Amino acid sequence: MIAFRRGSRSAVTPPAVRAAGGVVWRPGATGVEICLVHRPRRDDWSLPKGRCEAGEPALLAAIREVAEEADVRAVPQLRLPSARYLSDGLPKTVDYWSLRAVGSGGFQPGEVDGIRWMPVSAALAMVTYPRDREVIRAFTAAPVVTCTVALVRHADAGRRGTWSGPDSARPLTGRGVTEAGRLARLAAAIEPRLLLSASARRCVQTLAPLAELLDLPVRVQGDFDEPAPGQDRDEKALAAADRLVEIAEQSVPAVVCGQGRVLPQTLACLAGRDGDFRTAKGGGWLLAFAGPRLVAADRL
Repeated sequence: MIAFRRGSRSAVTPPAVRAAGGVVWRPGATGVEICLVHRPRRDDWSLPKGRCEAGEPALLAAIREVAEEADVRAVPQLRLPSARYLSDGLPKTVDYWSLRAVGSGGFQPGEVDGIRWMPVSAALAMVTYPRDREVIRAFTAAPVVTCTVALVRHADAGRRGTWSGPDSARPLTGRGVTEAGRLARLAAAIEPRLLLSASARRCVQTLAPLAELLDLPVRVQGDFDEPAPGQDRDEKALAAADRLVEIAEQSVPAVVCGQGRVLPQTLACLAGRDGDFRTAKGGGWLLAFAGPRLVAADRL
């Protein structure tokens, strides 16, 4: 924030506008159809999008705006390029995702007075703004996603050295409980049907709010535990990666909670390359698979 000195006009630099939206798609009679919306105020056809609310993650804002503007329930698959431009004189960033439509209600006109589902080629010709065209082209260039998995690290559980009992029994702190609640809202967006956790208490507790929200059990899976003393880390990471591929091949959307010392190497195995796969406590990744192949890993 920049303020003028005394004697000049009092002013501040307005904040940049953050927004989110998506390329919402469904199978059509002749192939993929995507959804465009018409806004009478600007008389334009565009991808559904809208401003993020205070403190709202962009991913959840994208899903909410699609529901509000087009009355479509959608689940995220992978992240698409963001658009940056000036809107009413203010810098604006819109984050986009590929969103698969899974349900809809009765559309009611409001800020948006019309929606259209159409083939990609027709949508490219219809949209008003070149920036929307670029996002749609990125969507068409991406592989067809067959399964999404949220891979997360347990929330805050304090320090190992301050816990007197077995490390596997170390519970979440108050901060960790708050982080787990936030993570539940994010992870629920993919509408998972399977919840897997490493055996450590803090990992199971991290998925507890999500399990309650979805009325699903948390299944313990030792493949996502930290390597035991003397156990080869590469072998451990490979076993965890193989388990994720197995889930992907079954096309079961899932949320998996693992421990910090196994996640980076597991992601490197899946990606087939080294990278910065460090994951903060209470953080995670949205993994998109095409069959057994990982095609995108986006931070939640």
